[in-house]
Amino acid sequence: MTASDQPEIVIPLHEESLTLDTRRVERSRVRVTTKVVEHERLVRQSLEQEEVEVTRVPIGREIDRYPGIRQDGDLTIVPLVEEVLVVERRLMLREEIHIRKTKHTVDVEQPVTTRSEEVFVERIDASGTASADTTVQPEE
Repeated sequence: MTASDQPEIVIPLHEESLTLDTRRVERSRVRVTTKVVEHERLVRQSLEQEEVEVTRVPIGREIDRYPGIRQDGDLTIVPLVEEVLVVERRLMLREEIHIRKTKHTVDVEQPVTTRSEEVFVERIDASGTASADTTVQPEE
């Protein structure tokens, strides 16, 4: 037998291949809740008040021209003028209105309600069991 007369031998070749894939697996969940908390606090504040004192000052003096409103320190002077009929017309300063401003400070206490939020975080595992993870409280 010659080489060409020999039966042909076929050797099958095998190849293994690997396919990788990922999938999402839920192991646990987190629940976050908030709660509004009210705090009563006493707030102290100084308030400034301004008071006005009005004084009428009779003058009764003849003048040549109309005087304007003038300021003398914390005193505002508003002239009231009337015409008096004489043989001739003259300006008569009848009176002045003196307005004085004074300031004083008053300490006031006022109850005030403030609100803040608290956060509660719970971890829920795959079996459905909830466990408190952390409680976050606001800074004062």
